[in-house]
Amino acid sequence: MNLSRRSFLATGCAAAAACALPGRAWAKYDQSRFPGFKVGLQSYSLRGFDVDKAIQTAGELGAAHLEFYSGHFPLDASDEQIATMKQKMADQGMVILGHGVNGFSKNHAANEKVFKFAKAAGIKNISADPSPDSFESLDKLVDKYDIRIAIHNHGPSHRYNTALDVLNAVKDHDPRIGACADLGHFIRSGEDPVEVIRLLKGRVFGIHLKDFAEQKDKTHGVILGKGHLDVVGVFRALRQVDFPADGCLSLEYEENPQDPVADIQECLAIASEACKTAAS
Repeated sequence: MNLSRRSFLATGCAAAAACALPGRAWAKYDQSRFPGFKVGLQSYSLRGFDVDKAIQTAGELGAAHLEFYSGHFPLDASDEQIATMKQKMADQGMVILGHGVNGFSKNHAANEKVFKFAKAAGIKNISADPSPDSFESLDKLVDKYDIRIAIHNHGPSHRYNTALDVLNAVKDHDPRIGACADLGHFIRSGEDPVEVIRLLKGRVFGIHLKDFAEQKDKTHGVILGKGHLDVVGVFRALRQVDFPADGCLSLEYEENPQDPVADIQECLAIASEACKTAAS
């Protein structure tokens, strides 16, 4: 099956409309919705909710996992709090695959605290904004803890603006130091998200599924596929680069934080249709 971008969006949006009816939710993660991938949410998408409601909502939406941000799951959580969080996630049929975005510096002891937290929580991927002087420390820590660092780009004026900025930062370092490709911010930087994924092959450990209306610095987020994101192309590229099974593939929808659920449902429905098309 080879859908054009226009016909795919018509099909995907129709499916999304059916799935985004008030009160409609998927119970637990259904692998058939995303063949070959585990798709979850960056909890920042639900930042208008407290953590318990965010977890419950993500579970009702059928997310495979949550990638927590510190506002929902702080880095200084105690062992008891970490155990409680893991149980809450398990009760909703989810796991924790990522956490971030976290900063790192040359302070090795401070960096290691983040890794100790991630190890205790069972987190495999830390999305990060590391300073250039942090990589000697990070090389040691990813080896010691076998936890990946995934550099998060944040658009124009950020130190990791383009895919080449990320690639040049990681190329001489441990292969577990790579990228959390925020596809929306790459759009803001005027880059093609599909080509970004291919360029970063072997170093893509995280994805923030996100779309923006325009390829410029100041713009706004939109439903997947309604801006500049080729959603089918993204899933095809992820297959081509062998995105890791325990990588952190997260929808991140930043608009309407007080009432985002219907929009998130629509985005997930569109992503599901795209993933199925890419697999066919």
